[in-house]
Amino acid sequence: MSIESFDLYNPPSDFINNVYKYYNLLREKSPIHKNSDGSYILTRYKDLVGVYRNFKVWSSDKRTEFREKFGSSPLFEHHTTSVVFVDPPDHTRIRKIFQQAFTPKSILGLERNINKLVDSYLVMMHAKKKFDFVSDFSFRLPVDVVCSVLGVPSEDRHLIRDWAHKILGALEPKLTHKQFDEGSTAVINFKQYLKDQIKFRKTHKDINKANEVLSLLIEAEGLELSETELLHQCIFMLNAGHETSTNMLSHGLNELINHKDQYKLLQKEPGRIDTAIDEILRFQPPIQINNRRCLEKTKIGNVVVPEGTSVHMIIAGANRDPLQFFKPETFDISRSPNRHLSFGLGIHICAGINLARVEAKVAFQSLMSSFREINLIKKPKIANRIRFREIKEMQIEISSY
Repeated sequence: MSIESFDLYNPPSDFINNVYKYYNLLREKSPIHKNSDGSYILTRYKDLVGVYRNFKVWSSDKRTEFREKFGSSPLFEHHTTSVVFVDPPDHTRIRKIFQQAFTPKSILGLERNINKLVDSYLVMMHAKKKFDFVSDFSFRLPVDVVCSVLGVPSEDRHLIRDWAHKILGALEPKLTHKQFDEGSTAVINFKQYLKDQIKFRKTHKDINKANEVLSLLIEAEGLELSETELLHQCIFMLNAGHETSTNMLSHGLNELINHKDQYKLLQKEPGRIDTAIDEILRFQPPIQINNRRCLEKTKIGNVVVPEGTSVHMIIAGANRDPLQFFKPETFDISRSPNRHLSFGLGIHICAGINLARVEAKVAFQSLMSSFREINLIKKPKIANRIRFREIKEMQIEISSY
């Protein structure tokens, strides 16, 4: 296939296993690539930065695109109400509420809880020796943490995981009827679940906690948030709060296993953890694509982009741009500076960025110090998803000291 005919809505059959090859080719041969529907695929670092920073021209509001894709379905309601897909002033208003839960004091309290959770997982790991890292660790930790932050029972984690997969799966470039129906049903079920949680909290005020996002959102209902906004911010937080962190932890361990020199270096020098986390995020961005729509005719490079045009911002391509990163195909946990785009940029930069870093720091330092070696039993299974880079199964075995 000629890269000039590449279509994100109909990618080659080997695309999932070779995403970086295709994104590298696009960046080299067709960096502002016109897709079959008239949208553009962007793979250069400088182009993504330019779009991220110019939020007055490049809108995150998805009502136009999602009306055609989702109609008047529950999926449309959710994906056009959550904070990630709205522009100022609504974005500013909603994000301000979230930020109250991610103060330095709150993060410190969460770090203590994360340490306790990881310690409990390590006991299981020592006992089992062989297990699926995704189900037993990389999924459990973020969802337990985000359930704690939001204030919902962690025993409901598998319900939340299933709903999240179906709702976020609807964001893939190409959507089947089955995915549409399952996603819509998941939104309905998730909303009812949250209504029950909110009703319980409203009638049992003694359990409310100031640092729980659900309590903060309930307090804002009717003043700063409508009921619909309240429900969908909760869904967004539960979905986004674990999906990306799960992928970060899975890919992070996989890359460390596949690069034994870097594994040993982190074991020997745990102080490199911060740069290691950034390199994991650069090398394997959990979210591979973001989108924007231009509100007026504008230019990207030498290309004139008409008003109303959408762009697919390929984070996975920009993070390996050789004009920004030295030897971008090399996994180097000492890389500095490392201004990757995996958390986004500008006003929509990930609100939970500090929480995600703490989760990764505790997880990887604990794994490196607890086990002499961690090895793959077999090659991890990569999910058939384009927007999210997900390892759905990763069988490993551990060797203790």
